[in-house]
Amino acid sequence: MKTILSSDTMDIPDDVKIIIKAKLIEAEGPRGKLCRDFKHLNLDFQLIKDESGKRKLKAEAWFGSRKTSAAIRTALSHVQNLINGVTKGYRTKMRFVYAHFPINASIANGNKGIEIRNFLGEKKVRKVDMLEGVSIFRSEKVKDELVLDGNDIELVSRSAALINQKCHVKNKDIRKVLDGVYVSEKGTIATED
Repeated sequence: MKTILSSDTMDIPDDVKIIIKAKLIEAEGPRGKLCRDFKHLNLDFQLIKDESGKRKLKAEAWFGSRKTSAAIRTALSHVQNLINGVTKGYRTKMRFVYAHFPINASIANGNKGIEIRNFLGEKKVRKVDMLEGVSIFRSEKVKDELVLDGNDIELVSRSAALINQKCHVKNKDIRKVLDGVYVSEKGTIATED
């Protein structure tokens, strides 16, 4: 069954500027600028003002199936992530887990990459470059902790995943050998500072 018109709106904060150009949504805020392409979705986006004068973003789907209607909320969640990124920023914390051989990590090329040594006592140096706009540093307060900062939630999460995947244990029982680098916490930068 098709619904004639399904729509949803979301609030836009005062310090964020949203530009819509043919399903390309750009958010600009105090921390920078982020852009996202929604051309694959059959939705209409428009900026509106409600009765009290607050700016809102409206997403509409005409004659959409259940899947298209569900995509409205998803698209607005993505835009909310853009807004949070340009206002607060995203931070992911990772911890080294080891039973015997302590993992050594050094931050390379100006907080844009990491080199992991002595994983399970191996001589191999594991190098991971961060994705664009993500910086990495060691935590001062907590031992064996990495902190990844960035504006784009997807790039920060993917950078953390790349580090995690570099330290997979091969040819051992992974229920017993739990060594690796794991995500311990996800949040925004603004709330922690």
